[in-house]
Amino acid sequence: MNFFGIGLPEMAVILVIALLVFGPKKLPEIGRSMGKAIRGFQEASKEFETEFKREAEHLEEAIKAPRQIADAQTTDNEAKDPASSTSQSG
Repeated sequence: MNFFGIGLPEMAVILVIALLVFGPKKLPEIGRSMGKAIRGFQEASKEFETEFKREAEHLEEAIKAPRQIADAQTTDNEAKDPASSTSQSG
């Protein structure tokens, strides 16, 4: 079990120090508030990640759409006038 690069022995030492500093009555309240803060941070980071992925997909679609239109126009032009496409390539 490894949280933030801290192993189990280090976590136990931190817990004992926190128990001595805050006392047994305050420790559960502090634990709950820390848990809520961590949960809120996780939710915010997931929301940010989802929004980032959504915007990246929109950007990819915006980039692909003009290319597809240009490719379709090039294909249409070559189909209409095949002689001009062979004279240009040679």
